[in-house]
Amino acid sequence: MRLGQMMTVLCVASLGLAGCASKVTQPDEYSGFLSDYSQLKQAKSPSGAEVMRWVDPKLDLSRYSAVYVEPTQFYPKPQATAKIPDSTLRGINDDFNRALKRELAKSLPLADGPGPGVIVVRAAITAVSSKTEGLKPYEFVPVALVAAAVSTGTGIRDQETTLGTEAQFLDGASGKVLAQVVRKGTGKPLANDSQVMRADDMKGVVDGWAADLHQSYLKLKKR
Repeated sequence: MRLGQMMTVLCVASLGLAGCASKVTQPDEYSGFLSDYSQLKQAKSPSGAEVMRWVDPKLDLSRYSAVYVEPTQFYPKPQATAKIPDSTLRGINDDFNRALKRELAKSLPLADGPGPGVIVVRAAITAVSSKTEGLKPYEFVPVALVAAAVSTGTGIRDQETTLGTEAQFLDGASGKVLAQVVRKGTGKPLANDSQVMRADDMKGVVDGWAADLHQSYLKLKKR
């Protein structure tokens, strides 16, 4: 096996919640979902993934006794394709919404809406564009398909699946931004460029995002 192919195999095999190349979301990949990106700094999530993050240095979590998770969304709204159908997009979004509520409910009661003493979680699955030789570009869809030359001698290439998210956390009474995070994650590779993506291919990503969010809350509460 050539060195380049070997490195690609090792890279794909070691993918967790962050991609092998460009682990951190770059400024030209920001979707516009957040109102301000200027204060984001590179950091590591509790699971060790590279993220862009900002937390209000004056944040006092003791002031909050509940959390309201706004329905998650795609931003901007994607166009379904034969490879990424509506059923997959809906499934990914539903899985993300359920995961956030499940994880955050471990520490705070879920509120029915914003209000005093409530943290509002506003999260979106954001667009990631890809322009890769040999593949049709998928622009402004939430999942970027990136060619990875894993198979040798067959002409078949595994397809890396990537998902991005942007989220902000607000004071439920004033609307003040308390924290923001931008990150991406890598799901299960597809066998070839004709395999249809399923929501289950990305479930590990959104579950990991939600678990990291809960662990971040616990760390901030202890500081």
